[in-house]
Amino acid sequence: MNRMRILIAATLMLLAWPAGAQKYACVNTDYVLKSIPDYANAQKRLDKYVADWQAELQEKQAELEAMQADYEQESYLLPDNLKKRRREEIKAKAQQIRELQQQRFGTGGDLDRKRAELLKPVQDRVYAMIERVANEKNYAFVFDKAGSATVLFANKKYDISNEVLELLGYKPGATPQAEPEEKSKRPSNPEMRGTDRRQGARKPTIREQNNRARNK
Repeated sequence: MNRMRILIAATLMLLAWPAGAQKYACVNTDYVLKSIPDYANAQKRLDKYVADWQAELQEKQAELEAMQADYEQESYLLPDNLKKRRREEIKAKAQQIRELQQQRFGTGGDLDRKRAELLKPVQDRVYAMIERVANEKNYAFVFDKAGSATVLFANKKYDISNEVLELLGYKPGATPQAEPEEKSKRPSNPEMRGTDRRQGARKPTIREQNNRARNK
């Protein structure tokens, strides 16, 4: 609903402008950012933090489930005071997990801070170049067509994405250089090296040669 309102408002503004009175352009920020190696490396580092935090939460959750399972198996043997204590320990553990989840992934938490630390500097560079192009070419509006429902059509003539990349010092259309993968080790055994060759390339053994001679 909000996107539809924005679309209607943007359309009305465009219709209200006198022809030729305002200049506008569009940019695909997803395309620009994914073409910058610094951004790809920053995203990879952020993903590593997220994976580590998720593993941490999964470990804490497994501990909680083990505590609950142990209590269910032993509760009938425990006196009331120990049952109460164990239930309180389980409750405290569950609260600890909720607080840790909020700390890592909640609003203003570790994920938001790391995203601002790693990604925002690159994003700020991109936005600065967009503003520079807009000022130099006197664009009144620059629309971002990256996954936006408010841009129904954008003529490539007015797409400044490649111009922004060039100002940032990157070649348009080029993808970030991927890290080289470790070469697979070839087997040291000569017979194993030959397994990827065509069948019949192996030299016959002496016994096989003698058997062939007897059969002739």
